[in-house]
Order: sequence, then C-alpha cells, then structure tokens
Amino acid sequence: MAYRDLREFIEALESRGLLRRVRIPVDPVLEITEVTDRISKQGGPALLFERVRGSDHPVLINAFGSKERMALALGVQDVDEIAARIEHLLQMKDLPGTLWEKIRMLPRLAEMSSWAPKMVRSAPCQEVVHHEDASLDLFPILQCWPGDGGRYLTLPITFTKDPETGLRNAGMYRLQVFDSRTTGMHWHMHKNGAENYKKHRLLGKRMEAAVALGGDPAITYSATAPLPSGFDEMLFAGFLRQQPVEMVKCLTVDLEVPAGAEIILEGYVDLDEKRLEGPFGDHTGYYSLADWYPVFHVQCITHRRDAVYPATVVGKPPMEDCFIAKATERIFLPVIRLNLPEVVDYNLPLEGVFHNCAVVAIDKQYPGQAKKVMCAVWGMGQMMFTKMVIVVDKHVNVHDMAEVWWRVYNNVDPKRDFMFVEGPVEVLDHASPYPAYGSKVGIDATKKWPGEGHFRDWPDEIEMSPEIKDLVTSRWPEYGC
Repeated sequence: MAYRDLREFIEALESRGLLRRVRIPVDPVLEITEVTDRISKQGGPALLFERVRGSDHPVLINAFGSKERMALALGVQDVDEIAARIEHLLQMKDLPGTLWEKIRMLPRLAEMSSWAPKMVRSAPCQEVVHHEDASLDLFPILQCWPGDGGRYLTLPITFTKDPETGLRNAGMYRLQVFDSRTTGMHWHMHKNGAENYKKHRLLGKRMEAAVALGGDPAITYSATAPLPSGFDEMLFAGFLRQQPVEMVKCLTVDLEVPAGAEIILEGYVDLDEKRLEGPFGDHTGYYSLADWYPVFHVQCITHRRDAVYPATVVGKPPMEDCFIAKATERIFLPVIRLNLPEVVDYNLPLEGVFHNCAVVAIDKQYPGQAKKVMCAVWGMGQMMFTKMVIVVDKHVNVHDMAEVWWRVYNNVDPKRDFMFVEGPVEVLDHASPYPAYGSKVGIDATKKWPGEGHFRDWPDEIEMSPEIKDLVTSRWPEYGC
C-alpha cells in the first residue's frame, strides 16, 4: 500500500484509532515535547496538535511511535515482509558480484518494475509560494529540550546532488533555526550529504539544497535508511511503496523534491560559512555538544495551502525514533546475512541507541568464528560505529536481553573472550576520548570449543525431558503450564 501523501497516512491512523487530535492550545517551545514524551513512553498514539501558538499549521508527531504504526507507515502488516522482499531480490541468480554490486543492480530491476522516481509538472507542495516573504516563522518549529540551542526542524529530508556525478542524495539532518531564513546543516562527516558538501568545496561550485517535510511516510523513512553511497533514496522509497515516487522540479534550484510533500524549503549551503550549532537533546538521552556546521540559506518556501508540519522528538529511549530504527534492524537483516551467512538473527537494543550495542546470534561451525563475525560487523557500513558486539549461539533469543546477559555472565572468560579494537565511533558518542574515534569491544558468549583455548569439558545446559514437558502441558493447563 502506498500513500499519496502524509494526510492519507493520517486518515489511516485515525481510522484505526491510532491517532489523537489535540484541540487545546499548545506551545511549540518545550510543551509539545513534554506531552509527546509522556505519551510516547506510555505506548500512546500519534498526536495531531491542531492549535499551536504562533502558527496556523498543525503539528503531527509520534506518527511512527509503535511497531504497528511503523508497519502501517510502510504499507505492510509487519516490516519483516519488506525484509523478505529484499531477501528474494538478493538471492536472484542473475545478480552477480559482491554484496553492494548486487544492491547496485537494483536500479535496473527498479526501472523494469516501475519503482524509479517519476517526474510531474505540477505538485501539491507548490500550491503556495513565498519568495521575498519566505520565512521559517510561518511554521510551528519545536524547541524540544530546555538546554537546546534553539528551535530545530527534526524530521527534514535534505536533498543535495553529487557535483561530479549528478546523483541525488536524500538524508535526514537536523536543522537548527538561526533566524527566519537560515539554519544549521547538521550532517556528520560520514554522511553522504557531508561528502557532497566536501566535493562542492573542492570544485568551488555553489551548493544548492532543498528540504522536504512530509509526504508518504516511506519517503521519510528512506531518508534515514543506511543505503550505500550512490543509491537513490527515492528509488528505495519506490521499492517500499511498490510505486514510483512522484517528483517535481524546485522553483529556484536545480533539484527535485517529492511532489506530495507538505512543505519545501529551497536554498543553498554557503561553502565558506559555518556557525555554532547546538547543543541539542539527542537520541542518546544526553545533549550533543555545540559545534561548527555549515549554514543553509532559505531563498524560497513552497507548501500546501493547509500544510501539516511533521516533527519528532528524540531523547531517552524508548521514543518514536526507536521504532524507526527497529524497522531498519528488521528490514536490513537480509543484507547482513548476505555478507555473513552464519548470522541467524541480531538485535540492536533500545538502550544501546542502535550504535552502542549489537547482539548477534550465529550458527557456529568452527573455532574463532565469533571473533570473525565481530570484525565483519565493524566493517559493514554504519555498523562500524557499534561500540559493543555480543555474539551468541544460534538457539539464543537475541531479543531477550535477560537471556543474553545470562549467557555473557556465564559463558565468558574476559581474557579469552573479550576483543578490543580502536576505530571510528558515532560522532554522538560522548564517552569516547576523542570526537568520532575510540575503542570498541567484542564479547564472545558462545559455547567454547577445544580449539579456542578451553581445556575443560563444557557443561550441558539444564533442560527438562520432552516427555515430562508434554505430560505437564496436558495435565496442568489451569496453571498456565
């Protein structure tokens, strides 16, 4: 199922009782965050704040804040359905080469399957146009936490192009509002947007940028997905939707944006200007520190006549972004398995905020395989940021952290089973001694084999006999047995 736009998704949420309209006045500075944080941590619904002080536009928030809503956003009953589709594509016999070579073949399949973006001449996102009167003050932009450096656009899809290849990139980078026509452009050094910025600087070319807010949720999700460099996020959105994303040419910059978006900001990133951006209450549960980032200048704003402003709040988990990240965990399992066929399942625990811990279950076949998997995980795209990789045997439920920690506490000899390495870490990791560089640990919690330096018999796990299990199941149902 593909949604025409964000409002069709809102209708789907409301028809299923998954959205609550808030009709009392509310302040975008801190108050919306406090309400949303409480509702989010209670497992509550999406919220549509209809009367936001200082703006005529309602705020949609927490729209992705449950497993059910995340699946609904992507048009499936369960996100594992998407993983199965990816697995089918990656296993096609006529796709030769390595992992990313296979993935880069997908655009050809997409063109045949009509997933490729489709250009249109007119679009709802351009119903209202602001040139000289363009101002970010039109919108109910949130200040989320008391220590934030200001108000932030928290769900923006930023479009840029590679100046050498012309390939489009869509990434999600927070935008701190400096004034009515400028924001920070918070892209980290490892992101494709930052790479495009570096190339523009080297070539001395003007860097145009456009920011889209809203549209089919599959488009928003695709901007967060860990896709390989050069892979078009709008193509991936088409794959998710099973329909092409309609794109329209911007009015003042040579970029295309989703035609069904709610709001579009057009402008440029100054190549010689940086401003202090932050602090920002981040998904780690701590404030990310202020630092110098490029500046986005808004030249033109277009939007729907009755535009809805989409936003999210991040902070101590669990929050809405956790369910977006969990969808990524499930959707990209086939990609990990293609590179590491011994992987049975993996879990990125909420408490690890998705770059601090990965639990991996493997079908162990030889001594040292757990450490081989650790090294491979650290060599896979954004998984390189994983600060702790815990490897367990295939029968372990990686999503039951009580069981995982039981295995770690009982199966590990620290000297033998801990492996420390140094390398890149997430920019937001405040515990590392240097920005974006620090140490990582792998923990082998698998059953040890004689060839792994274990010189005693490994004991069997305690298990009841199958006959007694069946007997108790049949004789004691009233006790939940």
